[in-house]
Amino acid sequence: MSNVSLKTREDIEDFVRGCTFFGTGGGGKPEDGIQLLTGILKKHGEIRWKKVTDLEEEGYSVCPFLMGSIAPWTEETFRKMEYFGLSQDKKLKENLLTESVKYLSKFTGKNPKVIVPIELGGSNTPAAITAAYDLGIDVVDGDYVGRAIPEIEQTTPYLEGYDVCPISSIDIWGNVCYIEKAVNLKMAERIGKFISAAGFGIAGQAGFLIPVQEMKQFVVKNTLSECYEVGKLIRESREKGEDVFEKVANKVGGRILFKGVVSKKHWEDKEGYYWGYHEIEGKEEFKNHTFKIWFKNENHISWLDGKEYVTSPDMLVVMKKDSGDPLYNPVIEEGMEVVVIGVPARKEFLTEKGIEILGPAHFGFDIKYKPFEALVK
Repeated sequence: MSNVSLKTREDIEDFVRGCTFFGTGGGGKPEDGIQLLTGILKKHGEIRWKKVTDLEEEGYSVCPFLMGSIAPWTEETFRKMEYFGLSQDKKLKENLLTESVKYLSKFTGKNPKVIVPIELGGSNTPAAITAAYDLGIDVVDGDYVGRAIPEIEQTTPYLEGYDVCPISSIDIWGNVCYIEKAVNLKMAERIGKFISAAGFGIAGQAGFLIPVQEMKQFVVKNTLSECYEVGKLIRESREKGEDVFEKVANKVGGRILFKGVVSKKHWEDKEGYYWGYHEIEGKEEFKNHTFKIWFKNENHISWLDGKEYVTSPDMLVVMKKDSGDPLYNPVIEEGMEVVVIGVPARKEFLTEKGIEILGPAHFGFDIKYKPFEALVK
């Protein structure tokens, strides 16, 4: 895969579009990602990342990530924020991921040389790249999942037995905390979520301080370049009047799973996550059929005509019918015409342990994971 350099606003939009595609409904707001990278482009003239093979072996890598629910704020939330003196004018202007890495360095005395994005998503990946540029260090062409996920343990470092702690945390108001030790990654996730929930939203956190030479062995490689290529393909196919959905499905080895109109949406802000489901009434070749997607930040479980269908670790990507743009779950509304693309999971998560932490049973469903290829024959 060729080295990529983002030199224009269009390049940035293509890249963020691809990140949003692999965000599978989560991964942060794409508008925020575009804004962050536009600021970096103005300062540096271009944005680049390094292939795993081009990184030096010495030093540490660090993984900064956004922690918290992506659910919209309600009037009740604003009232509670006001009670605690958290007005909009007090929000930090700094990139939270940059600040989280600084605080982790201060806490551990180690200055990392490489940033590894935890996942692929519309703002989470750009925020990690922005942190690398703010700090003057490298960012790797890769991440720890190859998609977006709701929980820290759903990553390749966990599969390889690495501890995420210590973790530094700074929320949008400037509250700083450290998690020096957690008994396991589930508890690290839970504590991190409660810290972000205390600040009514998102916190920037940093962890997985891992030697670069070890990180190279299990990072999911070349995914940033892949995001750019997928996002660019969507735009160019649209401009040429080609079938965007067929083009992108072929590119990623996926399939069109459904086309229709969102007939029902239910969501709640629960335990620091955005939970819910979308129901879709079929159109075109899917007329008289129904599709349902359950999400926990990201899309994880689907049903076709009430029957269990594609699930995580495979990916469910909802795209806007008129533009081909991948959709971030909070912006999906009833009446919206959409196309659902299914994408096979990254090979790293098709192991017994990978399915255990990212398959249907992990999310509390009595559903046995079935391989993508077997379901969509």
